[in-house]
Amino acid sequence: MKEYKFTPYFENEVLRKRPYLKKQWCVKVLENPEKQELQERNRYRFWGKIDELEGRYLRVVTLADKTTIHNAFPDRGFKP
Repeated sequence: MKEYKFTPYFENEVLRKRPYLKKQWCVKVLENPEKQELQERNRYRFWGKIDELEGRYLRVVTLADKTTIHNAFPDRGFKP
């Protein structure tokens, strides 16, 4: 099983701005993404449906290693 890490930005900014987010949701998305793609600056985007977010999709952004979580937010514009 992979070991996931979180950047200081995620810990200090993302969780402060979005206190409803749960780290386990981010891990769930990374382990079973509905979609993933390379983003600029060697980061990766992953999307997954989260039932606890009323079925909305969570976008999780990782660093190049795909295990260090940098950002996460509900993506209202995502269409599966």
